[in-house]
Amino acid sequence: QKKGTFVRVLLDQLVGIYGENASEQMTRYQDALEGFRARYGPGPVHIFRAPGRVNLIGEHTDYNHGYVMPVALDRDVLLLARPRADKEVRLANVEAEYPASTFSVSHTLPSAPAGDWSNYARGPAQELSRLLGSGVYGLDGLVSSAPPYGVPRGAGLSSSSALTVVMAVAFAHFSHWGWQGAEMARLCSDAEWYVGTRGGIMDQFIALLAERDHALFLDCRPNRRGDFKTQAIPLPAGYQLLVMNSGVRHTNTHNEFNQRVAACRAGVAFLRRDRPEITHLRDVEGVAWEEMEALLPEEARMADLRAAGLELGHLPNVPADARLRVRACCRHVWTENRRVLAAIDGLQRGDLTAVGHLLDEAHASARDDYRISTPELEVLTRAARQIDGVVGAR
Repeated sequence: QKKGTFVRVLLDQLVGIYGENASEQMTRYQDALEGFRARYGPGPVHIFRAPGRVNLIGEHTDYNHGYVMPVALDRDVLLLARPRADKEVRLANVEAEYPASTFSVSHTLPSAPAGDWSNYARGPAQELSRLLGSGVYGLDGLVSSAPPYGVPRGAGLSSSSALTVVMAVAFAHFSHWGWQGAEMARLCSDAEWYVGTRGGIMDQFIALLAERDHALFLDCRPNRRGDFKTQAIPLPAGYQLLVMNSGVRHTNTHNEFNQRVAACRAGVAFLRRDRPEITHLRDVEGVAWEEMEALLPEEARMADLRAAGLELGHLPNVPADARLRVRACCRHVWTENRRVLAAIDGLQRGDLTAVGHLLDEAHASARDDYRISTPELEVLTRAARQIDGVVGAR
């Protein structure tokens, strides 16, 4: 009888998360619970989850203090966890390709070798330890993110951020830290820096603040109190988002990502010669592109920038001979910020034709200026646009 009651309560909770697909998730949750108890023994188990995301529009604007509009997916990362009275973290995964890991919470926590999945747990453990001091304790944890319900890895859907967020939320919960969205998002972003990625905060915000049937508009520039402006934007009834996996894998620790970050920072450094008050590309959103274009070189080598005294901050994995496409990357960010604001207006007016055009323009900019498309993505977007009812593809 108790088991039957538990199943009904769990199903009711899953309905609130997954809607009509809740019953499909039951086996996954029950298998994970059984796996946790088989590994760590009987007793209370806490379940945490963080979703993956797809970005409706606003690509690579977040770390430039720009605008983004992501949407959470029904694919997520689960963490089943039990707090410990010591600092030890014992971490396992339902997928055999991810070996178990053990480490101790510390404000100077050594990382595992590059590519080790446990680094996405070590990062938030270290950041919370630095923030909260000795009050952060260890846990026994089991991660479940296997297909078909887990966030696909290497597919651009922020599986790494979802893992980082779910670990951070668990550590914070067991430490009795009553976090707010902005401070937790920033902490999780810093925790990913531990792994070597210099990204923004979009992925963390959508994992923490997503609402069903809504996109999340996020202004990635904090105010003086460190808060961020967010707004839930209703998605139109009668339309669906189709997310397709091209099969091309990527990793955010690859140096090409950080090279684009470097190109944007270089653009700011060049623009500061005429506008010394700016700190990010967001600061020139009201300036005509024609006024800035001549100030930005087509390309610049990292070594030459440093020799000229243009310091870009710490950027791991960017070689000195890297040629940064400064003008094109800045042009993408400048135009993309405008597209995000126009897309919000289109959604609120119900003008899906206009929104579709903006998605198509965003794809072209990401392909031509930021160079983050692939032949496979080009095939998929062209095919999508040939289907009746599709308003846009990127």
